[in-house]
Amino acid sequence: MAARGLVPLKGGDLVTILAQLAADPDPTLSEAATASLVALPDNVLLVACEGALDPSILDALAERLDRREMRERIALNHATADGTIELLAKRADDALGERIAANEARLLRAPAIIGALYNNRNVRMSTADRLIELASRHGVEVPGLPKETFEAHLEAIQGELLFEPTEEALPEDREFADTIAADEDDVDAVEIDLAKSEERVREKHLPLSMKISGLSKAKKIRLAQIGSAAARAFLVRDNDRQVAMTAIRSPQLSIGEATAVAHSRQVGEEVLKHIGSMRNLTRSAEVKRALVFNPKTPFGISLSFLSHMNGNDLREISRSRNVAPQLKSAALQKIAAKEKKDK
Repeated sequence: MAARGLVPLKGGDLVTILAQLAADPDPTLSEAATASLVALPDNVLLVACEGALDPSILDALAERLDRREMRERIALNHATADGTIELLAKRADDALGERIAANEARLLRAPAIIGALYNNRNVRMSTADRLIELASRHGVEVPGLPKETFEAHLEAIQGELLFEPTEEALPEDREFADTIAADEDDVDAVEIDLAKSEERVREKHLPLSMKISGLSKAKKIRLAQIGSAAARAFLVRDNDRQVAMTAIRSPQLSIGEATAVAHSRQVGEEVLKHIGSMRNLTRSAEVKRALVFNPKTPFGISLSFLSHMNGNDLREISRSRNVAPQLKSAALQKIAAKEKKDK
């Protein structure tokens, strides 16, 4: 009866018991309680979320119910736990992100919320700039945001005017949002012709490429952190080292992306060196082969993977006009050693 909302409880007591029953291991009870929660009118649920509900109940509501007005009330409730605000920050839309970002005291107390907002594609670019400046001014580290990315973004906004929060999104916010909207997840956004040593942007990604080329450095750095594979494909080739390195350090980088980048002649040596130093990436035979055959790969990296090449690869390296003479020589030595061993 309680799960169906048929007991004589009101307000916060009703919301509390329904939230508890929604987590019950019995699916009959949990499904009935969840349905009752969803059906609660605003004058019950929203008022309860502003009141003295236990933090664990507020957390359960934030986790289980996708109700914008409810999440806003929970975000503004001082009783809400910091971990719950971090959860809300990860899922926030533009408006809720602004509300959460306005509570600087909570952000500084729980900087993981700053990281969650920064990594949320819905949060405004101007807000992300202010969050970086706030964390820097108070000397706090931001979980979820690599130190190098934080420092690169901070450097990019040095001397720039940071905008105060506004009701409506600013033009620069809309520019970034438009780029995010055009960012489709596609590893093959750049087509590489190894035979001709040419790289071309695929036609359907030309609009995204053009949008990215017009972004400021700070916007590129944030996009490199939160964008998709298509955005990273362009940003890893950026002339600015910090932008390119932010893209290649992205925690979302896949083996397929790393392989494509390792083939590229347009990326910097530091990017290729980073790929060669990452064990999770160089477990792939394709990544190692791409690095060895790329003339821009630092010699030490190529040489370290030469022993992983098969006989056909070694012979191809020894005849290639693109690789360094020292690498060709090392390949010939390995071929000779292998032939001697076989005899």
